[in-house]
Amino acid sequence: MNTTSRIVNRKAFIITLLAGTFTMSISQSSLSTAYPTLMKYFNVGPTTIQWLTTGFMLVMCLTMPISPWLLNNVSFKKLYLGIISIFSIGTVIIMLAPNFPVAMLGRILEALAVGILFPSFQSVLLEITTKDKRSRTMGIAGLVMGSALASGPIISGIVLKFVSWQGLFAFFLIIMIIIFISSLFYITDVSEKHSYTFDIYSTVSLIGIVGLLYVINQAGTSMSLNIELIVVLIVSLVLSILFIHRQLTIPQPLLDLKVMKNINFDLAVLLTGFSYISLIVVTIIYPLYYQNVLHMSVLNSGLSLVPPAILLSILNPISGRLAKSLGFKRLLLLGMIIITIGWLSLVIIPNKNFIEMIIIACLIEGGNAFVMMPATTLGGNSLPNNLISHGTAIITTVRQILGSLGVSLAMIILSSANKNFNLPEDSGQIGYKYVFITFFVLALIGCCFAILIRNYSNKKES
Repeated sequence: MNTTSRIVNRKAFIITLLAGTFTMSISQSSLSTAYPTLMKYFNVGPTTIQWLTTGFMLVMCLTMPISPWLLNNVSFKKLYLGIISIFSIGTVIIMLAPNFPVAMLGRILEALAVGILFPSFQSVLLEITTKDKRSRTMGIAGLVMGSALASGPIISGIVLKFVSWQGLFAFFLIIMIIIFISSLFYITDVSEKHSYTFDIYSTVSLIGIVGLLYVINQAGTSMSLNIELIVVLIVSLVLSILFIHRQLTIPQPLLDLKVMKNINFDLAVLLTGFSYISLIVVTIIYPLYYQNVLHMSVLNSGLSLVPPAILLSILNPISGRLAKSLGFKRLLLLGMIIITIGWLSLVIIPNKNFIEMIIIACLIEGGNAFVMMPATTLGGNSLPNNLISHGTAIITTVRQILGSLGVSLAMIILSSANKNFNLPEDSGQIGYKYVFITFFVLALIGCCFAILIRNYSNKKES
């Protein structure tokens, strides 16, 4: 069946789909800019306000594995309209929140919507696009995600300069209403449904994955594992094992883990995860380095991330064309080599200044453009259409888990190194150097994964 035949206006369909993704991505990435204002308004500390991000991440990982069932049992038009509606309701709740718990409820609703959307929009783009055009389409998707990362803090800063923090959420709400109206006309169903019963036992055991992420996040924040975290870790591991076992044994799994039998798909999952680790660690560690070592202001340290994020946005569409001409194996290896050179530069260049740091960040994020979305496309190409939704859900979930693990690992190394050398957190570069060495080694491992990709012809790959 030709899934594209159901789309009346293909361009309007894709624009509407990506517009929703772009807006939700900006809402996610720009919130940290408003943290100081929100802390004063709700009268809470930084640890509490951080749950607007931490809780968001945990809920996202709970709903991501459910997206294949939704795509197979709910018409995509209804699903997309529902996603926009849930996100908009959450945004309204945050705008009207009289206290932090109510604002957290709104944030949870936003996370429910985003967790379903992120794997779903990638699945739909892969399904409606022929293999020879998937690289280009996913490159555009990468441009949208990268642009959101680059423009999120800027848009948030501009809006907050002229209006209250509620105005920031009102801005997002207005855009979502426009997208909802556009969806009524341009979003259609794109594939046949393969309805099956919703497995409540699998959903409950998904709490194990959320628990693992919680432990990873808390361990990275507190730099220790207390008895409560150890208990949560054990219970989460048991639930995660039960989830994996059930998906491999029941006839109609919530998340079909049998796709992991495909070696190219497995390598694609690992490469997207390793590239995301580099991306997210740079966004966390770089501002700390700027502030603690180069003694820059918080504002300037944040703005310094914009140039590499813009480069990432520019290179994403180019990566689609390169995947077609070079083939996935060469492109992914090239991207991982560039990322590795970036981390190696951080290790060997002493007394790095502001300009050198930005150039190196551009290397790491530029290399990321040649890995994350091309690897996602390779993963989709490795699977039949009826399993693409399961594949993208696995990719996005694993990517989130590895990204969280990478951030926690970086923070633990940074803190432990400074304590071992009896240094305060802002006194020197020893801790940062150990972080750079660690992620240089991980990037080298990523290069090995790229080498292991089975080498098909460019035509088949693209």
